[in-house]
Amino acid sequence: MMRLLRHYISQALLTLLGVEALSLFGSIYVGRTLYFALVQNEGWSRMSEMVSSAFAFTIVMLTIMIALGLYERNFWSGGGEMLLRVGVSFLFGLFAMTLLFYLVPDLALGRGEFSLAIGIAFLSVLLLRSIFFKITKQDQLKQRVLVLGVGEHAAEIESLQQQGTMGFLVPGYIQVHEHETPRVPAGRMLQVTNNLAKLADELHVDEIVVAMDDRRKGFPVDEILSCKIDGIAISHFLGFFERQTGKVQLEALKPSSIIFAEGFQGMGLRSTVKRVLDVTASLLLLALTWPFMLAAALAIWLESGGRGPVLYRQTRVGFKDRPFEVIKFRSMVVDAEKDGKARWAGKNDSRITRVGAVLRETRIDELPQLFNVLRGDMSFVGPRPERPQFVADLCQKIPCYSMRHMVKPGITGWAQICYPYGASEQDAREKLQYDLYYIKNYSFFFDVVILLQTVHTILWGRGAR
Repeated sequence: MMRLLRHYISQALLTLLGVEALSLFGSIYVGRTLYFALVQNEGWSRMSEMVSSAFAFTIVMLTIMIALGLYERNFWSGGGEMLLRVGVSFLFGLFAMTLLFYLVPDLALGRGEFSLAIGIAFLSVLLLRSIFFKITKQDQLKQRVLVLGVGEHAAEIESLQQQGTMGFLVPGYIQVHEHETPRVPAGRMLQVTNNLAKLADELHVDEIVVAMDDRRKGFPVDEILSCKIDGIAISHFLGFFERQTGKVQLEALKPSSIIFAEGFQGMGLRSTVKRVLDVTASLLLLALTWPFMLAAALAIWLESGGRGPVLYRQTRVGFKDRPFEVIKFRSMVVDAEKDGKARWAGKNDSRITRVGAVLRETRIDELPQLFNVLRGDMSFVGPRPERPQFVADLCQKIPCYSMRHMVKPGITGWAQICYPYGASEQDAREKLQYDLYYIKNYSFFFDVVILLQTVHTILWGRGAR
C-alpha cells in the first residue's frame, strides 16, 4: 500500500490502472490504423491526429471503471463478476463517448474505426486483468510481514491474511513475552533462536509489525532498532491495520493513539473546497434526477391514495452534535412508529411499502437530502447521520462514537461504500471504524473517490434496506 493524497491505495491496483490507461489510449491508435489498413489499404496513422480523442477516451473509461468498483482494494469475486463489470463499463463508455463526439465534433472518430478501437480496448482490459489477478496471487510477489505478538492483535492480522486479497504474507508470529495468551495457531508461532534481525533476514522479511496486546511487558527495543537500521520497515498494529483495511481498529484505539497520530486535522481552507464540491455535486445531481424524483413523489402519492405525506422529515444529529431535520421520500407506512419508539430498519421490514422498497433499493429515497446539503445541514460525503435516540445509546456503548460529529454528516460516505446497511449496535461499531478512517484521512481527492464508488454501490445494490 502507498499513501496518495492522504488515502492508502494498493500499489498493485495503481499499477493496473496505469497499464490499462496505456492500453485504452493505445487502442484508439491501433483501432484507427487497422481500420484504414483493412478498408483503404493505408499505412500507419499519425499519432498527432488522434491524441485528443485517445486522451478523452482514456479519461472517460477510467472514470467509469473506477465508479463501477473495478479498482477497489479487495475486488475479486471471480471471473464472471469481473466480466460483467467490465462489460457494463464499456457499455456506459460507448454511450458517453457517443455523446461526447456529438457535443465536441473535433474529437469524433468514424463509426468503423471507433467500433474496432473499443473492441480492442475491451479485449485488452480483459487480458490485462486476467494476467494481473494470476500474478498477484503468487506468494513470491507479496510483501513478507513478520508479526511481533501472538494475542488478539496478531489474530486480527492472521484473519486478514486468510482473506487472501490483502497483498501480504505472514511467515510467522513471535511471542515476545509469556504473559500474552496465544490467539494464533501454534504452528504459526516462531522461536527467535539467535536474534530478531538474523531471523528477519533468514525469512526475507520486508516489514515487522509490532502487534503485542500490551507493549509495556518486555518490549524488545534494541532488537527492533537493529532491524530498523538494517532497512526493515517497522509498523505499529494500528497503522498496519488501517493501511490494509481502510478502517481504524476501534478495539486497539487509545486516546494517545489519536493525539499523536497523523490526520484528524482541522478543515481550514479545505472546508471551503468541500462546500464548493457539495453545492456543485448537489445542483448537478438535482438537474439529472428531477424526473426520477417527480416519478417517486407521484408513486408514493398514488400508493397511499393521496392520504399520506410524500416527504418524510426526521430529526438527526449533525455537525458538532447539532440536531437538524433530514428530508427523505417516505418509504414506510405513515404510522411506522406509532408507539413512539425508535427502531432500526430491519431486513424485509414489514413497515416498508412496496414503492418504498424500490426507492430504498435504488437509493432514490435519499435524493431529497440534496436540499439538506444545499442548506448546509449536510455534506455530500460524510458519516451517515443517526437519530438522537440511537446516538445517545451508542455513545455510551461504543468508544469514540461522538467523533463522527467532528464533520458534517453526508448522503454517502466511506462506511456506506465499504460496509452493508447497518441496523444494530455491532453494525454501528463496524461502520464507525470506516467513519474514523475518513475523518482521519480526509482530502478532496478522497471525497472524489467516494463519490465515484458510490455509483457502483447503487448499481450493485449494496447497503440498501
